[in-house]
Amino acid sequence: MRLDKFLKVSRLIKRRTVANEACDAGRVLVNGNTGKASLNVKPGDIIEIQFGTKAVKVEVLQIQDTTKKEEAKELFKYL
Repeated sequence: MRLDKFLKVSRLIKRRTVANEACDAGRVLVNGNTGKASLNVKPGDIIEIQFGTKAVKVEVLQIQDTTKKEEAKELFKYL
């Protein structure tokens, strides 16, 4: 699954366009490398997102095309 779509489906970022812009600005790292929006994400990947002064680090647990709001937290775990 594309990185920008995973960020939206997992609700780490609310909109796919915002996720796309964050990737283009270099604020999203995947396994320590800058992640482009088109990068394929798989279970076990470590994603780090810079939100201003705050950083969020998560591990991808599973991939789903769509998910309910309650189940979105099962797609990743905070590190």
